[in-house]
Amino acid sequence: MWFIFALITIFFWGGSDLFSKMGSNPKDKYSHWKIVVAVGFIMGVHATVMLVKSILAGDGFDPAVFLKYSPAIILYIGSMVLGYIGLRYIMLSVSSPICNSSGAVACILCLIFLKQLPDTLTWIGIALVTIGVIGLAFVEKKNDQEAAELSKKGENKKYVSSFIAIFFPIFYCILDGLGTFADAILLDKGIVNEDYANIAYEYTFFACGLIAFIFVYIIKREKLKIKEDLPKLAGGLCETAGQFFYIYAIGDNIGNPTVATPMISAYCVFSVLLSRIFLKEKLSLKHYAVVFTVFAGIIFMGVAEGLA
Repeated sequence: MWFIFALITIFFWGGSDLFSKMGSNPKDKYSHWKIVVAVGFIMGVHATVMLVKSILAGDGFDPAVFLKYSPAIILYIGSMVLGYIGLRYIMLSVSSPICNSSGAVACILCLIFLKQLPDTLTWIGIALVTIGVIGLAFVEKKNDQEAAELSKKGENKKYVSSFIAIFFPIFYCILDGLGTFADAILLDKGIVNEDYANIAYEYTFFACGLIAFIFVYIIKREKLKIKEDLPKLAGGLCETAGQFFYIYAIGDNIGNPTVATPMISAYCVFSVLLSRIFLKEKLSLKHYAVVFTVFAGIIFMGVAEGLA
């Protein structure tokens, strides 16, 4: 079942990348905080629904989860804010594969510390997905260089290639990889319940969104523009839905963090496909080769899960 949840996560987080990019305005220095507001609002609503459902079912909620789950929460939210900032300066098809190389990092940490050794088919799948994600970053390097030249000429100010631009996805990768590893320990070892963890994470993000709202719309007196913020809200919906299924893909009951983490990192390939379709960024034969490699890896994982 973890395989299905991982696929759903890939679908929603790919959509989240697309809508967040569409909602990023390089001319708006508060654009990333506005995305945090939108995502925080959606997560707050969903967390409330989950909390009420838990209480009505008699399961209640343990507030200590906020403390127990805080390492993963801090790393995840920190990485996401950096990712949103980076989207203002760099192409989605460049940012996404760099960011999601974190899945390979988390997988290695899980293999070392959690001692979960996959079977042969799964190993092949992990290798193909990891090669595809890393390969995508190399393929996009040329595109990034071209974007830099256009930016210098003033022909394409939407994308900027520099150390500052690359800084954000790289540090996203580091923080997200550590967050995923922390998640695997806390969830896979049963230290934190999946539902409680999700509620704690979403309420914390809601708090961050509330702070961002006060800063942007009250202190800085920015005007709310509903039409412009629709992509941000759509990104928030996709991000929240993806987070919900992700928790169960790596949790202690049915999850498999060692395999699920590199598989879910492949959502960057879906992001690239969407960016080509909706943002009109061209897809080369090399891109198709990378996409095929990742999809082949996912198929191997699916077959291995079916035989398990």
